[in-house]
Amino acid sequence: MPLINLVVVLIVVGVLLWLVNTYIPMDSKIKQILNIVVVIVVVIWLLQVFGVIGSLGNIRVGG
Repeated sequence: MPLINLVVVLIVVGVLLWLVNTYIPMDSKIKQILNIVVVIVVVIWLLQVFGVIGSLGNIRVGG
């Protein structure tokens, strides 16, 4: 994935999260959970884009 596409996706996700946090009335705990979930999903997606998770996918835990 080209770097410009990566930056555009991150900007779009950031703007959407800001819009949701600003204009949709929610309890602050729900907003915090939403923000944490979005950050975790974006970090996992970035790890997949850069191939870190692909190399870790072959590791087996246990038996």
